[in-house]
Amino acid sequence: EEGMEKRDNILFSDTFDVKDVDKGGKKFDRISRIDGRSQTHDMSLILDINSELYPLDAGDKFKLTLASTLSLSDGGKDAAAFGKGEANWRSYINGDERSLADDYDYVMFGRVYRYDDDSGSKVSAFVSFGGLLMCLEGDIRHLQNFVVGDSVYLLVKSI
Repeated sequence: EEGMEKRDNILFSDTFDVKDVDKGGKKFDRISRIDGRSQTHDMSLILDINSELYPLDAGDKFKLTLASTLSLSDGGKDAAAFGKGEANWRSYINGDERSLADDYDYVMFGRVYRYDDDSGSKVSAFVSFGGLLMCLEGDIRHLQNFVVGDSVYLLVKSI
């Protein structure tokens, strides 16, 4: 792990291989459902992305980071500065101040809406990004920072 990765606002970060795209057939024009498998932590991922903005194909690799804030300074101001919703965080990442988003190609903002820990050491965290869904499943050690109701930023960059 690089030194940067250990910051408190990073909930999870790993590199994923795209195993499948729209496995059950395409449901919506501009949305693709990605099936991924992580390289380091053996996590499985299902993720809806806007395929117009950010197309991914089977065989692609990407880095996925889930963070509680985009601020690069600890206890950064973004929670207070844009707790009001999407318009504000979008203007923040397009503004002058450097943020985590600067190093990524695709960013979404959402909320944890479900957390399943019924099956012992394997757990699943579910996040909705304005109706685009993510399910991340794997060992509880990598998902213990996810709390239902919390806000989450999803950041992706191609490798």
